[in-house]
Amino acid sequence: MDTNYDKLEQVDISSEMRTSFLDYSMSVIVQRALPDVRDGMKPVHRRILHSMNTLGITANVAHKKSARIVGEVIGKYHPHGDTAVYDAMVRMAQDFSYRYPLVDGHGNFGSMDGDGAAAMRYTEARMSKIAMEMMKDIQKDTVDFRDNYDGEEREPVVLPSRFPNLLVNGSVGIAVGMATNIPPHNLCEAIDATLAIMDDPTITVTDLMDNYIKGPDFPTGGMILGRSGIRQAYESGRGSIQIRSKVRIEEMDNGKKRIVVYEIPYQVNKATLIEKIASLVREKVVDGITYLNDESNRDGVRIVIELRKDVQEDVILNQLYRLTPLQTSFGINMLALHKDKPVLMGIKEMLQRYVDHQVEVTTRRTRFDLKKAEDRAHILEGFRIALDHIDAIIALIRSSRNDEEATNGLMEQFHLTEIQAKAILQMQLRRLTGLERDKIESEYQELLATIADLKDILENESRLHDIIRTELNEVKEKYGDARRTDIMEGGYDMEDEDLIPVEDIVITMSTSGYIKRAPVDTYRTQNRGGRGVKGMTLNEDDVIDTLITMSSHDYLLLFTNLGKVYRLKGYNVPNASRTSKGIPVVNLLKLNKDEHVTELVPMQKDSKAEYLFFITKKGLVKRVKTQEFDSIRNNGKIAITLRDDDELFNVKATTGEDEIIIAGSNGKAIRFDESEIRVMGRTASGVRGFNTDGSVVVGAATSNEGTYLLSVSENGYGKKSEIDEYRKTNRGSKGVKTMNITTKTGSLVNVRAVNGDEDAMIVTDDGIIIRISLENVGVYGRNTQGVKLINVNENETVSKIAIVEKSEDDEETVEESEAAVPANNE
Repeated sequence: MDTNYDKLEQVDISSEMRTSFLDYSMSVIVQRALPDVRDGMKPVHRRILHSMNTLGITANVAHKKSARIVGEVIGKYHPHGDTAVYDAMVRMAQDFSYRYPLVDGHGNFGSMDGDGAAAMRYTEARMSKIAMEMMKDIQKDTVDFRDNYDGEEREPVVLPSRFPNLLVNGSVGIAVGMATNIPPHNLCEAIDATLAIMDDPTITVTDLMDNYIKGPDFPTGGMILGRSGIRQAYESGRGSIQIRSKVRIEEMDNGKKRIVVYEIPYQVNKATLIEKIASLVREKVVDGITYLNDESNRDGVRIVIELRKDVQEDVILNQLYRLTPLQTSFGINMLALHKDKPVLMGIKEMLQRYVDHQVEVTTRRTRFDLKKAEDRAHILEGFRIALDHIDAIIALIRSSRNDEEATNGLMEQFHLTEIQAKAILQMQLRRLTGLERDKIESEYQELLATIADLKDILENESRLHDIIRTELNEVKEKYGDARRTDIMEGGYDMEDEDLIPVEDIVITMSTSGYIKRAPVDTYRTQNRGGRGVKGMTLNEDDVIDTLITMSSHDYLLLFTNLGKVYRLKGYNVPNASRTSKGIPVVNLLKLNKDEHVTELVPMQKDSKAEYLFFITKKGLVKRVKTQEFDSIRNNGKIAITLRDDDELFNVKATTGEDEIIIAGSNGKAIRFDESEIRVMGRTASGVRGFNTDGSVVVGAATSNEGTYLLSVSENGYGKKSEIDEYRKTNRGSKGVKTMNITTKTGSLVNVRAVNGDEDAMIVTDDGIIIRISLENVGVYGRNTQGVKLINVNENETVSKIAIVEKSEDDEETVEESEAAVPANNE
């Protein structure tokens, strides 16, 4: 049997875990992650400076090996890994991490590219000059000391901190369940704000911001966009600000321009930033950058971005701000320890806590100096008595057998204290000279004046505050410098469209999904008999399927076969030359593997369209208000919920009073009023609009798109029929014949509404293309098979049809060698 069993104590594991985790959490919060509001330091930073101070590695001596300092810290005060201590010390030495570095490093202490510092055995360090102000008067009992981890040493609980370090250098820390992120500030502004609060404790945050402390001042410079985030953080302790790089536009000798970035946001890794820009250029998300290089050196940051001649530098810059860390968000969370408890503070409370600390430090220093002066004056009073009775004292000392007898004799005969008596016994004979007597008297009188002055300081709070003001102004005068971070007021939230002129554009998309935009005047008006212009260089089996005009500032809705919708501004479609085929639309959108764009719908500001009418392959339809698509994320939005084995076929912009025509591959078509379809929600599946009767929808049109229906079959037959021939029916019916489908004609391939004066591009599945004028296509009854529009070979069928503007070239005449054969019945 285990004899130790009786010594075991049973505990509830849930309670034990809760208690232990809470203890651990508080340990992390207080002992590791959060700074003290008084000196702005975490324990590891405080211990580093204290160790350097006790070792005498101050700003006026030679640098010492970092390993020696780290060893002192972990050996006496900080029983953690050396890496944690060295990393903290490295950051205190980096002029891009600390606004006013507290460690003066010698050697490789890392870079803005994320390079780590050299090993501690190679680097050297000492306290910086401003760090001496953190330690000033620490030997005068200005702060409390406590035992270190093993009780053999003493370490300061807080540093005197003769400037508001928490604000000046900021702090970043992640504890358990809480975090702090305090930005650095300008020393002059922080001290001015401190003095303002001392003068008027009721001063408002607005007054502080308007007259004293403008906002964070980062060591890497940059530009803060607006003041609302700063004000929110200063008032509540939490807020968010946007930091933007500083750039300039330079003209190059070859006429091109380049963007030169010379300041980047705080804590941004420069190498990662450049890689991000390069990635966007490679993926053609940002188009127009021809050269990118990092030319930074010891004089500062210089990132060079060269641009093509035909791009607008403001637009490229705006895209880089939006897509890269050239502009970043900084979340301010001003959490610090006050009396060993984490407190979220506004700037006034934070500075008031610092003022309270300085009052205590200065009071304790004054008391220390007063006690020291009183002790010295007490000894000098004994000297004065001794000099007045020097012969008797000498006789007494000569007659005494030992020090103790002499001390007691002096105390009894001359009414001296033990301290005075011992000081007289240690007094040198040269102090008996006349000159020394005068010095003792002079020193004594000066001490009496000093004592009176120190007592007056302790009794008069205004004098105490005056001393603090004077010392803060001395630090400001000695170490203060100009702001590095500018604050931009107002209209910084600039979109690309603010930088792009409003113009009418043409957007074209081919049947293979190539899209581009071009100014309207690219497609110039020509006189009759002109040759026209080539609009797009395409693959042999590709034709322009969609051509729409809109403003560069209008939205373009892109609908896909899977029922999703994406939205782009007109200027977001890449501009391309007249003969360029553009870029695949998949490069602009986050499409799935089997997803492709089926329809483009411009949302023009002056449009009368109030609805979008959806038609699926299986004949389902629905009508949705255009406002449903006012807000669409980059990854798209569900426009219609599709049923199994169905796809979105077409989307039409309608006014609410249009007629809808839908045709199926079986040669049937239906015509009905859109008002028969009630308005539905964006994610609805819709209702049956056309009974496909086993076929699929191959064509859709509205009554305002033309006066004829062009029907084309897979074997190359086609015709025009007047829309008025199609009687209106209720939605959901099988419709009437629009073409007499036979084995000779093959299935219906497409139906388009036309006016009859356009051209049609007909493409076969073998890539053969014919362009014909619709003026040469006869008008026939809807229940006829039409005429041969294109000769197709065996195993070849018509696959695509596109309607384009009439060409002035010589048209090919369609021979009507085969009569339009009417059907025997409907």
